[in-house]
Amino acid sequence: MLNVRFVILWLAFMLLCLPCRGRHRVEDRLIFDEYVSHIEPFGAGAIADVIIETARFFLDRPYVASTLEKEPEQLTVNLREFDCTTFVETVLALSHTVKSSAHPAFEDFCEKLQQIRYRNGIVSDYTGRLHYFTDWIYENEKSGFVRDVTKEAGGKPYKPDLDFMSSHPERYRQLKSNSGFAGILRKKEREISERNVYSILPEAEIKAGEDAVKEGDIVCFVTDIKGLDVSHVGFIHRHAGQLTFIHASSSAKKVIINPQPVREYVGQSPHTKGLMIVRPQDRE
Repeated sequence: MLNVRFVILWLAFMLLCLPCRGRHRVEDRLIFDEYVSHIEPFGAGAIADVIIETARFFLDRPYVASTLEKEPEQLTVNLREFDCTTFVETVLALSHTVKSSAHPAFEDFCEKLQQIRYRNGIVSDYTGRLHYFTDWIYENEKSGFVRDVTKEAGGKPYKPDLDFMSSHPERYRQLKSNSGFAGILRKKEREISERNVYSILPEAEIKAGEDAVKEGDIVCFVTDIKGLDVSHVGFIHRHAGQLTFIHASSSAKKVIINPQPVREYVGQSPHTKGLMIVRPQDRE
């Protein structure tokens, strides 16, 4: 007769190994289960409240760059470590997962993460990932995950002028190994740059626009580096009486509540010329 304890452990292992599209580790499922237990008391709240509590759940998790840069292109699920973009995507996907189901499943989270990270929610190849954050905003606004509220906060018209990736293919493993990808991205860069849908809150006007910024908004730091649009992202958080943000910090090497207010952070960032503010939407 099989040992009962062995059978229970085997069943638990098989449950952990249920299919999820893309790459992940067993540890990611365990963290997901821990997160679901943690967030349960907050799940009925507004999406902004769920987002902030979700972001706080990951405080002190390590900052690690380039976790998505693997071939062939697949959805990569990593709840152990983040860069600024994967942190925002993961928190947004987790928050929508718990808001949309009384019994959140890891597979549901994977599906939402894929919808958020890839154009039309389809993993085709490297060029289908939303590499530029202005494009990310545009596509996720169409999908109902977010709404660009920069103009409402006093933003001025902004047109990105994108060509960084196609002009520097040597910096990207996938562009070096797939000669046709740079041309595809160049066409997409032109398409994004021609859109008349974006606004920027200039550095000098951030203070005047702060009252229109809400807890849980995605704050995007617009750069003046040639060929790029957004250099950093996080979640707005009103903490200790100041308007700051939660983010995966490359300098702190972990997820933190930024010790400086947003305005001060911008003032000390030599290439940041303003902000875009994007509000997560409740899709229930």
